[in-house]
Amino acid sequence: MEKKVVPRRRTMREFVFKVIYQYDFTGDSLDEIFKYTLENDRLDQLSAKEAWDFAKGIIENLDEIDSLIKKHLINWTFERLSSIDKNILRLGTYELLFKDDIPIEVTLNEAIEIAKKFGSDKSGKFVNGILDRIAKEHAPRHKFDL
Repeated sequence: MEKKVVPRRRTMREFVFKVIYQYDFTGDSLDEIFKYTLENDRLDQLSAKEAWDFAKGIIENLDEIDSLIKKHLINWTFERLSSIDKNILRLGTYELLFKDDIPIEVTLNEAIEIAKKFGSDKSGKFVNGILDRIAKEHAPRHKFDL
C-alpha cells in the first residue's frame, strides 16, 4: 500500500487548526497549547515557526476575523457553527486577509481539504461558500493575480 504524502504547508495548516480549536475550546494560553500540540504533532523547524505566526496572528485578529465570518453567514448564526467549521473558517479568513503571498485558490482548496478531513460531510462545501464570499469582498486585490 502506497503511503500518501501530505504537503508541508497542509501539515502546518492542520497543526494550526488543532491549536486554535483547542484554544477556542479550552481558553488556555496559546503558548501552552502550542507547546503541547508540538509535543504530539512533530513539525519541522520552518513549519513550527510558520504555524506559530499563523496561530498568533489568528488570535491577535480574532475580533476582525469573527466579524467577517458573521457578516458572510447566510441563514446561519455564528453561535450555531460547529467548533470545527468555525476554526477552519478562522484559519482560512486569516490567510485570505493577512498572508499576501498565498493565492486565494490555494487558501480555499486547503480549507476545503481540512474541512473534509475534520468536519462533517457538508463542511467542505459550507467552508468554501463562506470563504469564497469573504475573498471576493475583502481579500487584497493583488491576491487575485497570484
